[in-house]
Amino acid sequence: QVQLVESGGGLVQAGGSLRLSCAVSGRTFSNYAMGWFRQAPGKEREFVAAVRWRSGSTYIADFVKGRFTISRDSAKNTLYLQINSLKPEDTAVYYCAARDWKSGSTWLVPPYDYWGQGTQVTVSS
Repeated sequence: QVQLVESGGGLVQAGGSLRLSCAVSGRTFSNYAMGWFRQAPGKEREFVAAVRWRSGSTYIADFVKGRFTISRDSAKNTLYLQINSLKPEDTAVYYCAARDWKSGSTWLVPPYDYWGQGTQVTVSS
């Protein structure tokens, strides 16, 4: 099993910044991807960003490109999401997720297998 624990959320004013962290423990894959998703009240969960752990290559959703940065620290087994220029519409629960990366995989397919409990980000206007 893989355990994912997010932290770093909170209440911040519009224009501010946050760095979310996701600590990874348990079984790890030989080649895997980790992603950040978010879910706002009354809305479906949406993909934000992902990274391939081994290579470090990243993919950022267009609607947050330029403001969000995903990174990982392999030595610490930790995934990060740097969020700058926060907007009220960024208010959501942010989740990290993990899955194996096999031949034929894309950033979103197959679905992610392991999920953290989420961390709340609230942006005030």
